[in-house]
Amino acid sequence: MSIRVGIVGINGFGGGEALRLIASHPSFELVYAAGESSAGSRLVDRFPGVPPRLAELVIEKWDPEKLPPLDVLFASLPTGASADALARVPKAVKIIDIGGDHRYVEGWAYGLADVWPAQIQGQTRIANPGCFPAATLTALAPLLADKLIEPGNIVIDVKTGISGAGRGGDSKFGYAESNENLVPYGLLKHVHMPEIARTIERLSGGSAAGLVFTPHLVPMTRGILATIYCRGNATTGQCLEAARRFYAGRSFIRVTDKPPQTKWATGSNLAFVSYAADPERNLVIAMGVVDNLGKGAAGQAVQNANLICGLPETAGLDGVPVWP
Repeated sequence: MSIRVGIVGINGFGGGEALRLIASHPSFELVYAAGESSAGSRLVDRFPGVPPRLAELVIEKWDPEKLPPLDVLFASLPTGASADALARVPKAVKIIDIGGDHRYVEGWAYGLADVWPAQIQGQTRIANPGCFPAATLTALAPLLADKLIEPGNIVIDVKTGISGAGRGGDSKFGYAESNENLVPYGLLKHVHMPEIARTIERLSGGSAAGLVFTPHLVPMTRGILATIYCRGNATTGQCLEAARRFYAGRSFIRVTDKPPQTKWATGSNLAFVSYAADPERNLVIAMGVVDNLGKGAAGQAVQNANLICGLPETAGLDGVPVWP
């Protein structure tokens, strides 16, 4: 079965990662690519390593009213740049929005694929989670579902690779500025906070009013490590058991006894979660690791596309992480 797919925003890191995954997907056929800065050039000019069958595909200027016949469209555009345009895409085309415009918007399913796969199947409009929510919520979901932690007063400390900042070209993300540097940003008002809070409340049935979320850029290309401090009197063993039970049969979640590392997930759609708890201090530490371009963006987008197209969830995603 050949499913005709397109990618909008192919110039960016998320769009490029989507291309990498779709190029080797057993059922997806890439027939459309769009990007502003490279419009008019061949795909091979932008990505010299693409398979020969895709080399001559011409990158188009993005116009939702001039799409070829498509089954699925992946949109990897900056937050604020996709809502109006995607509203003009024909209803028959399924959309995976990797950007942030449609998370918790009416008519769009929130695509936290490993937590709510049944609520994604059969949908036609999917809002892919942000990279930070992918790491944090995957680790928190089993604890919240089993009432092992309080939903309020959660403190999330996240480290991310520089590719998480995108290809915006801002000089503050250049090599000289980023190398041997550690930068906190988005304090108290990061764009992912509402999404994380809304999902915590959805999972727990309680309030996330005390949520604190602080991301940091670290001098590596890709990867996210979330360390999450919670209130709860569960033991480490209870947390690990809750996660193993919650994710039983899920192909992309690895529950590990030892603290996870970003290298474990590089180039993959895997998510690693682990826990450490001290009941006497009413303290639970949850840890989540993903590749910010994999599970944090294009990997989960392809997983969601598999779900809505009735394909095996692992199609095109069963490669092992890159090591070293």
